[in-house]
Amino acid sequence: MQILLVSATEMEIKPFLLSDLKKLDTIDVLITGIGIPATMYHLTKSLIEKKYDLVIQAGVGGSFSKKIKLAEVVLVSRDIFADIGAKEKGKFIPLSVMGLQDANEYPYEDGWLINKNEALKTKKFQAVKGITISTITDDKKHIKEMVKHFAADVESMEGAALHYICLQQTVPFIQLRAISNKVGDRDKRKWKMKKAIENLNTELSKLLKELTS
Repeated sequence: MQILLVSATEMEIKPFLLSDLKKLDTIDVLITGIGIPATMYHLTKSLIEKKYDLVIQAGVGGSFSKKIKLAEVVLVSRDIFADIGAKEKGKFIPLSVMGLQDANEYPYEDGWLINKNEALKTKKFQAVKGITISTITDDKKHIKEMVKHFAADVESMEGAALHYICLQQTVPFIQLRAISNKVGDRDKRKWKMKKAIENLNTELSKLLKELTS
């Protein structure tokens, strides 16, 4: 099985990069850089240049949900570009609602980019809904609006790009996120970044050993 491991930064998967798993010929690593444009360009380029059986995106993210603990590792089952649209009278309006996009035109289903990989049925990780944004904010009103509109559990800056590209290219994929902070809390003294990265790489290593054994 040929696996492409994708991460926005080296920091998020540094323990893996220092492990013996990094030496396996069946695993390639792609560091895309932060954000949607960089992820879409570099991931598309990699998938065109080589055929992969599975793409795993591993990174940290923020959580909206009280049911998700800090440093917990979750599987994102569906994602969406949450800030592509318009804002009128203080309310966010998606392109599909504006009539500029078909909410069910492939790869979308009711506006969402849904991962139907069998791996999501595992009970090892909690399966969650994610949103992908280009601007991180501590604006409580905006955050409340996002929660109300999308009922999402977690937030990242690259997840939906992974879903979109892999669905378009018909390549199986998994999005793993370790929760470093609650969305809107910019006091990094309350974050658990170090523990989140530690847990992410522990679970990532277990998963890769299972897939490559």
